[in-house]
Amino acid sequence: MSLSRLDRAEPSDAANAGADRFGGSLTALVTPFADGGRRLDERAFAGLVEWQVAEGTEGLVVAGTTGEAPTLTAGEHDRLLRIAVEAAAGRVPVIAGTGTNCTRSSIELTRAAQAAGADAALVVTPYYNKPMQEGLYRHFAAIAGSVDLPILLYTVPCRTGVDIAADTLARLAAIPNVVGIKDATGDLARPTATARSIGTVFLQLSGHDATAAAFNLAGGRGCISVVSNVAPRLCADLQRACRDGDFRAAAAIQARLAPLVLALERETNPGPVKLALSLLQADVSPDMRLPLVAPSTGTAVAVAEALEAVLGSRPEASGLEPEPTSRAA
Repeated sequence: MSLSRLDRAEPSDAANAGADRFGGSLTALVTPFADGGRRLDERAFAGLVEWQVAEGTEGLVVAGTTGEAPTLTAGEHDRLLRIAVEAAAGRVPVIAGTGTNCTRSSIELTRAAQAAGADAALVVTPYYNKPMQEGLYRHFAAIAGSVDLPILLYTVPCRTGVDIAADTLARLAAIPNVVGIKDATGDLARPTATARSIGTVFLQLSGHDATAAAFNLAGGRGCISVVSNVAPRLCADLQRACRDGDFRAAAAIQARLAPLVLALERETNPGPVKLALSLLQADVSPDMRLPLVAPSTGTAVAVAEALEAVLGSRPEASGLEPEPTSRAA
């Protein structure tokens, strides 16, 4: 059966209402593994959800880029979502990463996310196959039409090799349950241009920690953050300052976070942030699944130094040299 004939769910009022509930400080959660990456560490993951909520995080993204989604089975994806939904207990929205480079697979993951109780889906542009703009539009439209769930688009060209053009974004924003976008381009001209062409109701979230405050000043309303995995309170304070119009305070927090942001960007995400989190919380393993491997010794040292500079927490020097703990999934 062609995708154009897939059953289409009519978006409900709930799917369209209150995109702002997905704004503010959102954490792109890591996925803790156990046994050298062979299985999920469900207890550690539930603990991270609780800690994030307690520290002021306003939303959680599960199984996104930082959550190593490409290495998760469908069963693991579903299990993580159900744990997050149960642990969050309605206190903050849980957003499921459901994007792949196959439209049918993305639809299946998004439908499963809705069944698991997710509050929204974050759908990245297809990677590797580099679709044309019309293909991007049809891809996202098919996914949005298959569920009764708010959809957040996600553009990160440095990883996917494709971007959502302004006119394509305008077409997608006309779909009732496409409520916003995570913009990880780092282009600070975009929020203003998008707000002018689409309107301010359409939610724009930064996907770039280094410019989180500036993105809001340009018209954004939050950030889906990597650094908030280890500094959730500071990230929440930054977003609160932006909402209050206190951009002087927001800029000060951004400057304080800068050494940590830089350290976490030295090598491919999520290696550095999983290492940082493991140095702060001994029950969270830094293990990843191949093809991702542990950060280099130089990055490990830089991460530890940044933790001390930003959070006042200096891990012991012993244990900083990463071991080759990655395993095949």
